[in-house]
Amino acid sequence: MVKNFLLPRAVRITFLSLVALLAGCLGYTVGPVQPTYMRGIHKIAVPVFKNSTIAPDVEALATTTVIKQIQQDGTYEIVGADRADAIVEGAIESVHRQKARALLGNVLASSEFNVQVALHIRVLRPNSQEVLGQRDFTGQSSFFVGNDIAAQERQAIPLAVEDAAIQFVSFLSEGW
Repeated sequence: MVKNFLLPRAVRITFLSLVALLAGCLGYTVGPVQPTYMRGIHKIAVPVFKNSTIAPDVEALATTTVIKQIQQDGTYEIVGADRADAIVEGAIESVHRQKARALLGNVLASSEFNVQVALHIRVLRPNSQEVLGQRDFTGQSSFFVGNDIAAQERQAIPLAVEDAAIQFVSFLSEGW
């Protein structure tokens, strides 16, 4: 008689622990979870960004970097504007170099600079031009002073653009 009482209780405990274990996974979904403003969008077009600065060739660099980051994230497919669910319009607002560190013993001479690239990006519906989302993104990089500051700055700008592109793709695929 004792064995009949323990068996159903053991089955009940096992069943309840299994239900409690699976109840913790109810909120999870498999695959990418898009933000509310990007719901139903799977294909994106990225035309060449506009450059409102005097820095040369930054628009092509920013466009290819954003495309690369979107492809690396994998949430959206990059297509032409005729097949896209949304269009990403971007503009390079500014490219600034700021002194970060002075030479030891000479506060007027610099030993390190910071480069900041500011992008303004809008996500639009192709036919209605409805703005789904827009935001400013600032990417940063730094470089040490050597013989050729201009060449070193040109090498730091792609890293700053990549930083801004990573922030944008996070905004696009995760909403923040």
